[in-house]
Amino acid sequence: YAIEEKPLGTGGALKNAERFLKGEENFIMLNGDVLTDLNPLDLLEDLDEGCIGSMALVPLPSPFGVVDFDPESRKIRSFVEKPRIREYWINAGVYALKSEIFGYLPEKGDIERTTFPMLAERGLLKAHPFESCSWMSIDSHKDLEEASRTVPKLDLFKG
Repeated sequence: YAIEEKPLGTGGALKNAERFLKGEENFIMLNGDVLTDLNPLDLLEDLDEGCIGSMALVPLPSPFGVVDFDPESRKIRSFVEKPRIREYWINAGVYALKSEIFGYLPEKGDIERTTFPMLAERGLLKAHPFESCSWMSIDSHKDLEEASRTVPKLDLFKG
């Protein structure tokens, strides 16, 4: 980690890391506010000709229980507590990138708002969906407490 006097966003942070990645053709980048047991090395297989990056995707987690009911009788048919909504995929904050990415980075700002949309528009970014991994975003104190309870349950050192 590096302490930024002025927040630079993920683009600026990655640009600052460029000097440590000299000579590397490919590398893995993880956002610091996610907890996951997905294997980031799986994304490296996506980096081929015509692709600068691969983004891990996970199903959208619902913050609420989902209820299906009959509108006439109002009887509940099914209830699923906080399901993963598989019709929608979200950015998991884990990436495999080619060193060419440095030519596309802004001086500051989030690459999720600048670089990735532009690469996607040009067909240079691949999706790597992970159906069944554990994943959570740590955006609040409540999330941090939940992550602290979750870590011991995860097999983070599986081979």
